[in-house]
Amino acid sequence: MIKYDKYKSSEINWLGDIPNDWEVKRVKDLADYQSGNYIDAMEFDNEAPYPVYGGNGIRGNCNKYNHFGDYILIGRQGALCGNINYAKDYFWATEHAVVVYKKKNINITWLGELLRVMNLNQYALSAAQPGLSVEKIKRLELPFVPFKTQNLIADFINTKTQAIDKKINLLTQKANYYKEYRKGLINEAVCKGLDKNVKFKDSGIDWIGKIPEHWDIVRLKSLGYIETSSVNKKIEQNEDLIKLVNYTDVYGNPEKEIWNDENYMVVSANIKQCQSKFLKKGDVLFTPSSETIEDIGVSAVVMENLNNTLYSYHLLRLRFSKNVFLNFKKYLFNNDFVQNYFSKSATGTTRKILGLSAFNNLLVILPPTIKEQEEIAHYLDQKTQTIDKIVSNINTQIQTLKELRKTLINDAVTGKIKVTNNI
Repeated sequence: MIKYDKYKSSEINWLGDIPNDWEVKRVKDLADYQSGNYIDAMEFDNEAPYPVYGGNGIRGNCNKYNHFGDYILIGRQGALCGNINYAKDYFWATEHAVVVYKKKNINITWLGELLRVMNLNQYALSAAQPGLSVEKIKRLELPFVPFKTQNLIADFINTKTQAIDKKINLLTQKANYYKEYRKGLINEAVCKGLDKNVKFKDSGIDWIGKIPEHWDIVRLKSLGYIETSSVNKKIEQNEDLIKLVNYTDVYGNPEKEIWNDENYMVVSANIKQCQSKFLKKGDVLFTPSSETIEDIGVSAVVMENLNNTLYSYHLLRLRFSKNVFLNFKKYLFNNDFVQNYFSKSATGTTRKILGLSAFNNLLVILPPTIKEQEEIAHYLDQKTQTIDKIVSNINTQIQTLKELRKTLINDAVTGKIKVTNNI
């Protein structure tokens, strides 16, 4: 990549120096800006022909449109402030998006990516619900180049990003394959075991089918007792300070393991809570609620006695009365068959919830000996760790490509590199 011969100060804080022959113009000199229009939720129809755009892309479809052509859309409220999307043909833009009406001799890709690089979110008005002021956007300054150069930069961006996106998509497909392969290994091992020559019997459970003849089918309540918690996220006077394992410590836990950690939230608890809601080695914590039925009932295993640490009211604790191998518990509950049961058992509208009876009545397939449980857990630990390393390496490659994509766009639209017909 080559640079321009000479640079000068743009006198724009976020931009720095620009090529000597580039200009600086106000945002309003390049386009007009107008918020979209309100649309009632009752008008959304998945079968309708026209997409509805909000502050973060398509929200659904409807039977009417308020725009036709190629446009840039800027998110204007909340966390989506400054978000850049493109819309084309017939569509409806809601009031959550600012529609950019480009003027003559303005390349839409060049302008859109320049607006993205500007990070418009930094100009949001501070409030409970941050928002972008259209008038404030118009007064901002950005680097300007002739239409011919805009087109060169846009072509460069399209060519380079398409090639990078193709690589990212292929790597994403590869990562998804390994994730599905990982799930399949767990499902097979916890429901069929490792011995391919063992005799099978019908489990009596539709979504599981046959299981090894010598395995047991038991209800979760026969393994131990499951309890709620009353420990909240507050600090009260005359209570002891403790650490708290929260919903996100379980839900967002890829290893499905809970260990002692100084980073847990510090709250307070009364004496009764400290005596009854502590966590010890072998406990399993469940998430009894979720926004969707697809990811409800996630669990993680407490791998050691936790010092001065309780669990929050957003979780359930299973304390075992029956001996089950520690590492096997990670796989016993985190598989597609248990997830299928939880999905069918969840109730609620805005938030899905599992009651204690749903947990207690969960049918669990259990190898009868600790030795067999240990063999399955050891096999899955080795296999999943290998797969996780592969997926982690793929994700690192994807992140590197995303950073390269971002850098190429930034450098092209801000003049850090010179785009010519030969690039």
